[in-house]
Amino acid sequence: MPTPLLICDDSNMARKQVARSLPDGWDVDITFATNGIEAIAAIKAGKGDILLLDLNMPKMDGYQVLETILKQDLPTLAIVISGDIQPEAHQRVKSLGALDFIKKPIDKNKLTEVLHAYGVFSKDELVINETDSPATAAINQAIDPIKNITVSEVEKTAIVVPTAPSKLEQPPLDINSEMLDCYQEIANVAMGQAGGLLARLLDVFVVLPIPNVNFIEVSELTMALYDVESKDTTSGICQGFIGAGVSGEALLILNDSSFKDIASLMKYDHSLDSNIELELLMDMANILIGACLNGISAQLDMSFSQGHPVVLGQHRKISELIATNTKKWKKTLAIEISYSIENYSIRCDLLLLFTEESVATLNNKIAYLLD
Repeated sequence: MPTPLLICDDSNMARKQVARSLPDGWDVDITFATNGIEAIAAIKAGKGDILLLDLNMPKMDGYQVLETILKQDLPTLAIVISGDIQPEAHQRVKSLGALDFIKKPIDKNKLTEVLHAYGVFSKDELVINETDSPATAAINQAIDPIKNITVSEVEKTAIVVPTAPSKLEQPPLDINSEMLDCYQEIANVAMGQAGGLLARLLDVFVVLPIPNVNFIEVSELTMALYDVESKDTTSGICQGFIGAGVSGEALLILNDSSFKDIASLMKYDHSLDSNIELELLMDMANILIGACLNGISAQLDMSFSQGHPVVLGQHRKISELIATNTKKWKKTLAIEISYSIENYSIRCDLLLLFTEESVATLNNKIAYLLD
């Protein structure tokens, strides 16, 4: 009899990656959930004897799912699969009853090892004829929309640039919802790596959001930073980056109210002045921009060279900080990550802006990743 297996992740790309990483020939009946509310309902319906659970999700996140399972004594064995690699995150999910923690991007061998270690899966459960097994059929059903895409279909969903067009002949670039989901998942993993580094350096717990990813007019950047209070003054750093066919700029915007707590965590003994604040801003930029770009480049199998960081300004409004960038190009693939630190008044926004010309290259990389 197939084992009921539930995969819960808000990213369609991540759900398919996890499904493809299950042990070959394992006799399971797979159900998918896009958030915690759906996951709890599926478990109560008997569809989740085993739960593979993401942490950062809308409506009900992974921590809340584990708390609900514990409180209601629901019949499931949970394994967390997340981009949040902070040691504290690992400890928290274990304290809430999760069997183990696996970092994203998912590694098939690691997943098999964990499943086997806890007696969830054994080789005795393998179906001899894998092509006819319920597990294989379920996995293929999950993957087929990607695996069976033809070249012509890729051209319909990805951004297609004519072979040698003049600028007047280029069609308007756009990104569909499926591609945005892929970008968001890649940003989620990179965000977790940067947050994990920051957590280790400062010995804190970094609260990670769901990345906000949009292909927008550059003039709309201030709107992208919708949850930063307009009354707050900020300080910002800009750093250009370039790779094979990809270029852009990273902006780190730090609320001025954060400087005092950051100085304390970084053990700065001197009184705060503009020079010390600039040094703190540079330190935060080096940590978050570098780690986030490294996380993206590793997933896309490409490298970025970073330019020299430039101070956009100190104690100014966000609109003033990004004014220069809004004049450089018309549209941008914007990834916004708003980091905050638990129990501290620290808030910084990392904005990765990819040029319009970079999008075709990025889409090709993602299509290869999903192949």
